[in-house]
Amino acid sequence: MVKLRELAALIGAGIDGDPDVEIQRMATIDQAQKSDITFLANPKYLPLLAETQAGAVIIGIGVEAPAGLNLLRCENPYLAFAKILTFLHVQRPDSQGISPRASIDPTAEIAAGVTIHPGCVVGARVKIGSHTTLYSNVVLYDDVTLGEDCIIHAGVVIREGCRIGHRVIIQPSAVIGSDGFGFAPDGERYYKIPQIGIVVVEDDVEVGACSCIDRAALGVTRLGQGVKLDNMVQIAHNVTIGAHTVIAAQTGISGSSKIGRHCTFGGQSSSAGHIKTGDNLIVAGRGALAGNTDGDQIVSGVPAIPHRDWLKASMIFAKLPSLRKEVLRMQREIDLLKNVIDKGE
Repeated sequence: MVKLRELAALIGAGIDGDPDVEIQRMATIDQAQKSDITFLANPKYLPLLAETQAGAVIIGIGVEAPAGLNLLRCENPYLAFAKILTFLHVQRPDSQGISPRASIDPTAEIAAGVTIHPGCVVGARVKIGSHTTLYSNVVLYDDVTLGEDCIIHAGVVIREGCRIGHRVIIQPSAVIGSDGFGFAPDGERYYKIPQIGIVVVEDDVEVGACSCIDRAALGVTRLGQGVKLDNMVQIAHNVTIGAHTVIAAQTGISGSSKIGRHCTFGGQSSSAGHIKTGDNLIVAGRGALAGNTDGDQIVSGVPAIPHRDWLKASMIFAKLPSLRKEVLRMQREIDLLKNVIDKGE
């Protein structure tokens, strides 16, 4: 249990209500009980505040709330929710050491506090930083480097020479450093182009389950600091993803593209190869970048265009059947008029 005043100090929030109320866990607005704290970040859920049993609510500054609730008021309730949730519920387990059922090459360098679970394979000259955890059946090919405080979940494969920064989380069955999709046609068949580059994953990156980041043909495929990939994301060879860009599920970034910083890609979006984007670009779900795209805008559609233009175009598209009927009607009237004119009537 923790007092509300301690949570307020953690997130820099003001308190409306009892600072000594004790909180045990985070819960949703509709399920929270008197020892729980909840949050309101979306005004859609404002009516639920009248019925919540929560011991405290994280809420925005200036947002009206029913009397009798203990409130933590802050500028960014969603961020505050994330910090308190981490504080209350996320605890790194103590190091469990190296399982005798893991296969560790004798040349591997493993720092203090590392946990390696059964079934893992650690290749030659691999370096693993302190307090990193490898869950069951992780495979690290030769010459991989893993930073400190990483969490590598079950079934992840990191291929030869790839470099992973500090505090990186890789979800189950992701693959880092698979061969890029490179083949040269000779007129009859495709000749495989060796992919001899690597992948560099910088600090504080998270890679979702079953995502694939291909190694470069030459040089580096790079995920910048703080990048977040959802599940089933494909990053092709020689791509660079700028720092703090987030990419939702089933998105594909084609080879040699350079994505800016602080960009957002909605689910099932994509980019053509060899393009470049500016910073702070938002690509709506299923949007497809066909060429270089400036930052500081929202784009959508196939090919992606400014979102406002796409909204207008989609409204016109929905009206095309009725517009076609109108055009055909007008064409018939024009044909009748032409016949009248031709006959001199």
